Amino acid sequence: MAEEETTPVEKKSSKMLMMIIIIVLFLIIIIGGIVTVLLMSDDEEMPTNNRQMQEMNTPKRNIFKGPSAQYNNSRQLRDIGILYPLDTFTVNLKSDAGRRYLKVTMSLELEGEELSLELDAKSPVIRDRIIRILTSKMLEEISSKKGKQKVSQQIIDVLNAMISDGTIRGIYFTEFIIQ
Repeated sequence: MAEEETTPVEKKSSKMLMMIIIIVLFLIIIIGGIVTVLLMSDDEEMPTNNRQMQEMNTPKRNIFKGPSAQYNNSRQLRDIGILYPLDTFTVNLKSDAGRRYLKVTMSLELEGEELSLELDAKSPVIRDRIIRILTSKMLEEISSKKGKQKVSQQIIDVLNAMISDGTIRGIYFTEFIIQ
């Protein structure tokens, strides 16, 4: 029996088909990467016109408008109140598929010097409330910038409801490790 010989036209079309398949696969990988980056990025809006672009590039003066203002713009160091460092928290995150740990070290920004005395006296209760908040979170809830802001605001709200000698203006994470 004689082997079938391929003609030059068949070889050319075979090479062309392989080249098309490789290009299509390459495009699928690139598009998949772009979609992944877009989905994983923070939910910040992209500027749609020249005015929005100009506003983004213009430095802003920050006027403190409340506890969450610290996340929108950087305040001057001289505007930051007394910082009250807390011990490190290591907690299990709420998870269905496997164990996730969160290690967090933070400082509370206080309004009023007398508040640090109250926080010292109520330290175990404060740690308990923060641990309860952190362990109620899933990885997806705290891994984004917005998620960290929401957790910070929740901690501020809970602690401010408990204290009487001042208020907590903000939270600054000095360590935030998810494993």
